[in-house]
Amino acid sequence: MPTITLTQHNFDSVVAANPIVLVDWWAGWCGPCQRFAPVYEASSDRYPEIVHGKVDTEAEVALSSTAQVTQYPTLMAFREGLLVYCEAGALASDALDDLVQQIRWLDMDRVRREVAERTDAQQLATTSAPGSARRAGLAPVSPQYGWPGL
Repeated sequence: MPTITLTQHNFDSVVAANPIVLVDWWAGWCGPCQRFAPVYEASSDRYPEIVHGKVDTEAEVALSSTAQVTQYPTLMAFREGLLVYCEAGALASDALDDLVQQIRWLDMDRVRREVAERTDAQQLATTSAPGSARRAGLAPVSPQYGWPGL
């Protein structure tokens, strides 16, 4: 499957609708980005069941800011809507293959438990003041595992 262009308008829906999404944040002037592009394209051919998206950081300034991407290329991986990997720098083909395998093998029940434990601990710390009450609703998500837009 060829890579798809991700924008502020489709990013959240693509991440939410697919089990595994890799995202390459790149810039046209970036030499390492240009060297990583063919490696990333080859990965999209090898793993058609995984969505490979690309974000042009020059065209998508607001999205890049929301994602706090400041170095290029930056590779993010989402599994079941949760951010499970985020690193700047180009990867070699074998390192990218290894990363894909690690993402496939993730125990998502354990990841969700860790996120819930961190969230509970954060909420307990913020609601321990006298007179404060916990409310139902969307819980804050740890930036390590969650995309701010979801």
